[in-house]
Order: sequence, then structure tokens, then C-alpha cells
Amino acid sequence: MKLSLASATILLASGLALNASAQVPAAPAVGAEPAAAAPAGPAKIAVIAFQVAVAQTNEGQRNFADLQKKYDPKRQQLKALSDDVDNLTKQLQTQGDKLSETEKASRAKTIDDKKKQLQREAEDDQNDFQQEIQEMYNSLASKVYDTLASYAQQHGYTLVLDVAQQQTPVLYATESTNITKAVIEAYNVKSGVPAPPPAAPTPQAPAKTPGAK
Repeated sequence: MKLSLASATILLASGLALNASAQVPAAPAVGAEPAAAAPAGPAKIAVIAFQVAVAQTNEGQRNFADLQKKYDPKRQQLKALSDDVDNLTKQLQTQGDKLSETEKASRAKTIDDKKKQLQREAEDDQNDFQQEIQEMYNSLASKVYDTLASYAQQHGYTLVLDVAQQQTPVLYATESTNITKAVIEAYNVKSGVPAPPPAAPTPQAPAKTPGAK
């Protein structure tokens, strides 16, 4: 079995888990604290994509970028190991007819051992990465939830539904009821974490002049 570089790096990069991944925990239960008395009159309902809100706060983006940087060296190691496996495999394929059976068997075993090493290390780092993502999300989610609760009380909402959940009961909601952006902005103000710098644009090759060689 060949574990390609793409497979190895995807194992590490799948942390995107922050963007409403099924592995991320749900928002803290509303019943965790005594509910305030509901105001008289019709219910005022809002919706929020809570997991997305947590991920898109300035603090969430900063923490995730820091975590990605932490795992960059390991990604480079996996890339080097994957390249080594590819090179050894190509050499065996092109030189196989010139090698003795003993030498071919020895090289094949070396390749197999390196493949197993690549798969094992990629899986280990995937598990470590996911665990840190989970811990990071849980810590930040509890703070964002406090901001959500305060925002809902200040604006008279009697019920807030999380539309990021896979089994959400919400089938339709007008954009005016979506408080995701408002909660993100409120938390950014509360946390004091500045917005991350914009990503540098990807350089593009200059367009060729028609007829140019």
C-alpha cells in the first residue's frame, strides 16, 4: 500500500475541524446555568452557527494559525520521508532488472519499512493534532458562549438555536435572525485580540503575449 504525500499531509491538515467539523463538540448546554425569567410577550428567536462563530473569532483564527505553525516541522519531515519512499520505489522499478534477487528483496523491504513508518507517524501526529484542536476549541467555546448568553439577554432573545449542528430543527430562518456575526464582533471586542493580518496573495505568472514563444 502506498501512502502518498497528499494523504500524509491531509492527515495533519484536517484540523480544519474548526470549521463545523462533526468531531467538534456542541455549544455548552443552555441548561448549564439557571435560566433568566423570560420576558412577557411573544418569543424572540435567533439562530447562530456556533462552531463557525468560535472558529472565526480573532482569537480562534490566531490560535489555529499558531497550531498550524507548531506542526509545520513535522509536516516537512513527513514530506521528506514520503519523497524518500517515492525515490526508492522509482529506483527499484527502473533498476530492478539489473539487480540480483537478494538486492531487490532488500530494497523492497526497505521501502515497505519506510511506508509503514510514514503511515504510523502520520497517524500519530493526526491524533495529536486533533486532540489539541479539541482542547483549543473547548476552551474558546466556553468563553464565546458567555458572550452569546450576554448578547442574547441584552437584546431580549428568549431562544437561540445552533444551526451548525447536523440535527438542527431549523429548516428556515431569515438573515435578520442570524446573530453569528454580531456575537463574533462582540467577542472580538471583549477579548481584545486584533484581527489576523490578511494572507499574502499568491504570485501569478505573467500572461503570455499572443503569438509570443
